[in-house]
Amino acid sequence: QDMKYREDLRHLCVCSVDPPGCTDIDDALHYREMENGNLEVGVHIADVSHFIRPGNALDEESAKRGTTVYLCEKRIDMVPELLSSNLCSLRSNVDRLAFSCIWEMNHNAEILKTRFTKSIINSKASLTYAEAQMRIDSASMNDDITVSLRGLNKLAKILKKKRIDNGALTLSSPEVRFHMDSETHDPIDLQTKELKETNSMVEEFMLLANVSVAQKIYDEFPEFALLRKHPAPPPSNYDILVKAAKSKDLEIKTDSAKALAESLDKAESPASPYLNTLLRILTTRCMMQAVYFCSGMDNDFHHYGLASPIYTHFTSPIRRYADIIVHRLLAVAIGADSTYPELTDKHKLSDLCKNLNYRHKMAQYAQRASVAFHTQLFFKTKGVVNEDAYILFVRKNAIVVLIPKYGLEGTVFFEEKDKPTPRLDYNNEVPSLTVEDTMLHVFDKVKVNVMLDDSNIQHQKIRMVLVEPKIPGNDVPAQLSTAMSSNSEPEKKKKKLQQ
Repeated sequence: QDMKYREDLRHLCVCSVDPPGCTDIDDALHYREMENGNLEVGVHIADVSHFIRPGNALDEESAKRGTTVYLCEKRIDMVPELLSSNLCSLRSNVDRLAFSCIWEMNHNAEILKTRFTKSIINSKASLTYAEAQMRIDSASMNDDITVSLRGLNKLAKILKKKRIDNGALTLSSPEVRFHMDSETHDPIDLQTKELKETNSMVEEFMLLANVSVAQKIYDEFPEFALLRKHPAPPPSNYDILVKAAKSKDLEIKTDSAKALAESLDKAESPASPYLNTLLRILTTRCMMQAVYFCSGMDNDFHHYGLASPIYTHFTSPIRRYADIIVHRLLAVAIGADSTYPELTDKHKLSDLCKNLNYRHKMAQYAQRASVAFHTQLFFKTKGVVNEDAYILFVRKNAIVVLIPKYGLEGTVFFEEKDKPTPRLDYNNEVPSLTVEDTMLHVFDKVKVNVMLDDSNIQHQKIRMVLVEPKIPGNDVPAQLSTAMSSNSEPEKKKKKLQQ
């Protein structure tokens, strides 16, 4: 019965590209040359809404959870594992139900036609980003999957250039990956994730699908399309970024997203290759939070970061409930499913969006807490580690530094209990902090000692101490962590960071 509404696409050379170890595969891609000389590109998304029907117990629980939560070494699923890792997951060499967005493009990645269809696919390969990159770069591989990946990668580069030329921001936020001991499950290594061309390739087609679907559901349902917007930050948010760049004789323009993107691209320093990355990390901190909303309850649809007039989430229904609602709206729009009262009630959709926004924010907090906890476990066995770092912020009594090797951010305080406070001179305009006779600027490269402070066993934390430049009275004993653990009283109150 269901196949009446589905297109059989099992003959296509479809493949998925995901992080290593991924079992909840939401999306897959295909590419082929058409007889008329144009190109056909398809994004195929797991058809979760086929299994989770409106109002059933699965639907109600998924709506409450809102999102899958990814912790270190653990995943708290939004939907049962039977669906997330099996029946819905677009694994290779098995038939799977999908919702497909298919474009006809020319070789300049200009969209000539767009169509949406429920489908059945059979993925020919489940690749990691590294495996897909190896195929693209290999001179000896020319099989159908590899040729498809090269075609997709070529189009993705064109799409990305168009997006950036249109004012989309390319920001930076260090992500970390823990390598765990197979028996104890303790972290034995901590590294920042390396992004490859194939990461960007997949991202470009997911963004394009989300924009295409957003326009379709809004055209059909202008009062109750579930969309996602990213408000422009107020000008004051950029003060710290502009001042920090100015201290390095660089100008950051914030009149528009396009002006910001262009000035970030120009903000390079041969003397400091990492400076541009630091500026993009700092820019990320200036941004507002992107949120879900109902089109009938808001007039501002613009997505600032993507420079897109309209946007939604369609491509991850296994791990985001918003995408399930978008799938249902799209299915009704193309005549593949029937509507139901809650789907066309903008007030109920608006309430749902509030819960999804809250759940998304809580998931982010949980993920950060998980990373922080595993970082503490990692340094517990390392003792005192000496690493290069860069100053991200200066405060009245401290500096906030980033250690690129670990993607780790921490605060170096200059006011210590039971120690004389050094002479501190804070300049908000530069911005800089002078400690005794040493001036520290934002983006300066420094060396820090990193260790686990376990003086209060209930509130263990990562502690950082400045090593270079050397400041008199700022020395740290080599075995600080052990000494603290055995000799110190529990802290009565947390040290406060002065803004």
